[in-house]
Amino acid sequence: MATQSYNFSAESSNLSFMDRDHLAEHLENLENFLFDPVARRDISAVSALLAEEFREFGGSGRTYTKLDILAELSTEQPVIITLTDFVCQLLAPTVALVTYKSLSSHENRAPTQALRSSVWVLRSLPKQYSNSLAEGPVWQMMFHQGTRF
Repeated sequence: MATQSYNFSAESSNLSFMDRDHLAEHLENLENFLFDPVARRDISAVSALLAEEFREFGGSGRTYTKLDILAELSTEQPVIITLTDFVCQLLAPTVALVTYKSLSSHENRAPTQALRSSVWVLRSLPKQYSNSLAEGPVWQMMFHQGTRF
């Protein structure tokens, strides 16, 4: 999978500039970006997309923080993850829930499927990331869960 360039700017993510279909497309692009094996090695880009209070409930039952995820990504074996059945539900003007199915293809292992959900919040980008991705508000992932089936 080739790394794609995604627009993280306020114009592409602020609800005042987009309708719900475009928001769904934008958040699906961000989810895909976070699945891209090359993008997952870009710690600053991943860090900018995860809220400081980010939590993930892993399939193992373990709870991961943002720092845990960033540490895991640095040693992760490449995985190709594709998503289907993407749905975006706006919970509040600056909060969205996305749900979808994923298929993970691992080298030398059988593919696995999961039901996934993420909560995204629209926030001002912390100053340490302002030059790397965008100016102004961006969508950040606050929560993620994947349940294998």
